[in-house]
Amino acid sequence: MGIEGKVVAITGASSGIGRATAKLLAERGAFVVLGARNEAALGAIADEIAAAGGRAAVKVTDVRNRSDLEALVAVAVALGGKLDAIVNNAGIGPISRFDALRVEDWDAMIDVNLRGTLYGIAAALPVFARQESGHVINVVSTAGIKIVPTMGVYAATKNAVRTITEALRQEAGATLRVTEVSPGMIATNFSESITDQAVKDAIGKQLGEIAIPPDAIARGILFALEQPPEVDVGSIVIRPTAQG
Repeated sequence: MGIEGKVVAITGASSGIGRATAKLLAERGAFVVLGARNEAALGAIADEIAAAGGRAAVKVTDVRNRSDLEALVAVAVALGGKLDAIVNNAGIGPISRFDALRVEDWDAMIDVNLRGTLYGIAAALPVFARQESGHVINVVSTAGIKIVPTMGVYAATKNAVRTITEALRQEAGATLRVTEVSPGMIATNFSESITDQAVKDAIGKQLGEIAIPPDAIARGILFALEQPPEVDVGSIVIRPTAQG
């Protein structure tokens, strides 16, 4: 079916998976509306998309603020005339052992990974209801599939989103599609948010050894979006072949 002319809002669009997704979807003809906290990075990506002949708009967005998600969706509707999909991609991973007691990091992951996704859903659903069409795509993680030390809270936030995604899918009816995409080890700036130096070094080493490009996740998101309206791709897991 393709995605020519679709209007897609993307959070966490300034780098990594969000950036790769924005560029790929714009290349395929979508109008992408990019949200993130880094205004300069958003502007640079929008300029790259425009230079390649695509269409993009930006809205500085902190997903911890519900009003910011509402504003992002409003920009998409105002400039694009509709909203075909929202990609709830923004996430952080300041992982550590529980006994490190980095409680502030736990709070931050809950606020960004969980609340941020819920706020994105809440902003998009009224628009989708009016249109009688729409697509929610939530970026989750393989960390919630294979639980390992240091990732307890991070995996918990991602599994909470996985639960939310499945419940929303069942509530959605025949006009709303709902997809969760679970990336494995991806070459992004994930480790930059880690405050425990030993864990940061270990994750950085793993990423350097086996991580695959964020374009791999972008292609998975594209696959879900380009299906016919009656086809709902519920779950996609994309990880490096070398990942255990």
